[in-house]
Amino acid sequence: MLHDALYERGLRILCFPCNQFGSQEPGSAAQIRSFADGYGVRFDMFDKVDVNGERAHPVFRFVRAALPDILGSSIKWNWTKFLCDRNGTPIKRFSPPTSPLSLQPTIEELLDGRTAELTSPRPSPDGLTPRAGGDGTAEAII
Repeated sequence: MLHDALYERGLRILCFPCNQFGSQEPGSAAQIRSFADGYGVRFDMFDKVDVNGERAHPVFRFVRAALPDILGSSIKWNWTKFLCDRNGTPIKRFSPPTSPLSLQPTIEELLDGRTAELTSPRPSPDGLTPRAGGDGTAEAII
């Protein structure tokens, strides 16, 4: 729904399946994609990755370092969401129970360039950079 509503304005949703939380994503990439297709998912889905630990994908090492939550930087459960701006800078982190649809006003503020109201991240201590939307898009990692 968010994808359809805001894609033309620049939103890009990036989905990275992860099996580190109660083995909730045990399937292959094809099985995960098939499951998502059954719900009409049209946003970008990537191969399964680790989001915590030594094998954590660089994107998640970067966003975790930039936007720790009150319990630290690790991701505690599936469906943690990170909102990044058009340059790939992490702007805000959302907990798993936060409904993706409830993010629409925040995403629209970012797409409209009204970022003063949003939390600014601290610089990444490890120097990693995210995959930025070089075409001027906003990206959300969900």
